[in-house]
Amino acid sequence: MTQDDDWEVEDVPEEWKVVSTTEHFRARVITGVTDAVVMPDGDVVDRDYVIHLGSVAVVALDGRGRVLLIRQYRHPARHLLWELPAGLRDVDGEPLHVNAARELAEEAGYRAGTWNVLVDAFTSPGMSDERTRIFLARDVTPIPAEELDFVRRHEEADMPAVWIPLAEAVRRALGGMIHNSQAVAGILAAYAASADGFASLRPADAPEA
Repeated sequence: MTQDDDWEVEDVPEEWKVVSTTEHFRARVITGVTDAVVMPDGDVVDRDYVIHLGSVAVVALDGRGRVLLIRQYRHPARHLLWELPAGLRDVDGEPLHVNAARELAEEAGYRAGTWNVLVDAFTSPGMSDERTRIFLARDVTPIPAEELDFVRRHEEADMPAVWIPLAEAVRRALGGMIHNSQAVAGILAAYAASADGFASLRPADAPEA
């Protein structure tokens, strides 16, 4: 391992040669595969991972500096987790900020007047190619009940929602009380971005690198 102050600390696309790919299963949201990948020293090794549709999430802040959290059962984790409104990138060609606005409406019943990109992340790059984009939504207002036509089912049928001060959400994330990766990243990013009044954030339609 070397240390050099001249390194540009920025993630860049890179793809090592794949000799073969074996698909183990295909489901609605994920596909499990094994790639035989050529290492820099010439060795060929197997790498197992999950192909995922990708996701979006929303840090919704109200005029009092509170963040909206919803609670949902997550079976793989065997936990009820406090999360951000979020969802899959499951509509072909849909702009990500439109995707995020749809999830905020469907899961929480709110719309927002101001949107920015908050942070981009790979949720678990050692095992999945899932990309998530987390947005900051401000100027938030409730959607009248007569305009809501989305029917929540299964895990989404009973999702309590709370508004808590952003600083309190940070305390709970750092204290091990909030575990969802999108929620932790979004809460901490929003708190950091608030230092300059969110002036440094990218526009809602900024391209993904």
